[in-house]
Amino acid sequence: MHKKALHHLAETDPILANLIAQVGPCRLRADCNTSAFEALVEAVCHQQLTGKAAQTILGRIKAIHPHRPFPTPDDLLATHDDTLRAAGLSRAKVAAVKDISAKSLDGTVPDPKALAKLDDAEIIERLTTIRGVGQWTVEMLLIFKLGRMDVLPVDDFGVRKGFMLTYRKRDLPKPAVLLKQGERWRPYRSVASWYMWRAADLAKSK
Repeated sequence: MHKKALHHLAETDPILANLIAQVGPCRLRADCNTSAFEALVEAVCHQQLTGKAAQTILGRIKAIHPHRPFPTPDDLLATHDDTLRAAGLSRAKVAAVKDISAKSLDGTVPDPKALAKLDDAEIIERLTTIRGVGQWTVEMLLIFKLGRMDVLPVDDFGVRKGFMLTYRKRDLPKPAVLLKQGERWRPYRSVASWYMWRAADLAKSK
């Protein structure tokens, strides 16, 4: 699936080529069946929590509306704040989830067909107007939900850590340094980012 991307990255960046050889084939796969609305609600639930804690909260939220697999924007807007708080959301996250819901209804959060027609920068510009949704959150959506291939989350700790280790830097790189390096990775910066995450994982395992 990523053969062309790996060939390009290895040709343009010998250091990354060594990492690719060490890690093996790219296993990055996008969950394209999740709507942007659902992905944003899930992302907000995960903020500053472990994956297990976030999934517990999401399960409670889904249980409030058992008649469908995932609540709709109308469902969440109609749910009392105290009910969402009892499910485990902070006040700030309740406000964010409500804003995601409202902006899904008014079209700020596009439906899948409209979303597919927008480029990455347009999606980031639109979705970061939503309360509680920053650029990193949208970048994760672009990579893992929409399957966009040329996203470089320069503020992501794992990407920065992986870069530092792979390129033998003494400190975490500044965003500008990553952006400059990323120019040689275009148009497959998402795949390069995936390998930076794997480099950080390898260091942990050692």
